[in-house]
Amino acid sequence: MSYPQYPQQQAQPWQGGEPPLWAPYYGAPFPAAVRRFFKKYATFSGRASRSEYWWWTLVSVGVSIIVNIIIGAGAAATPASSSLGSTPAPGPGAIVGYILLVIWALATIVPSLALTVRRLHDVNMSGWLVLLGLVPFLGALALLVFMILPANPAGQRFDQPGSV
Repeated sequence: MSYPQYPQQQAQPWQGGEPPLWAPYYGAPFPAAVRRFFKKYATFSGRASRSEYWWWTLVSVGVSIIVNIIIGAGAAATPASSSLGSTPAPGPGAIVGYILLVIWALATIVPSLALTVRRLHDVNMSGWLVLLGLVPFLGALALLVFMILPANPAGQRFDQPGSV
């Protein structure tokens, strides 16, 4: 019985360690993926592997859950308002949580967009497709599908060795 042959990853000249920043890191471990995310803070050129993208997504979701727990705990700690017509003001814990949420969002919006663009490049798509995220629901769904796709060797056209 003959099995179909699937393309294998090409051997890279950096076999001994981590690839250079301009190249995608296939099979990136968790700490390396997070480190590369911050090293390539506003780099929209080049490519990013699935492991780089999904490890960072895990970190981002984890931090968001923790901050939302802080906000919920801070809001739950406030006494309920006695009058039926007014809404209770957020307590100090919730305010701290909201401040942390804004700081986190501002610190990661640019590198998250850059990572998404690089991931689109890895599947050989234009980085401008990141704008699909502006389309309610269906745009996010399309981006999710694109992020799941395997690397396309034609995406090497986006590599710029030595640029990062």
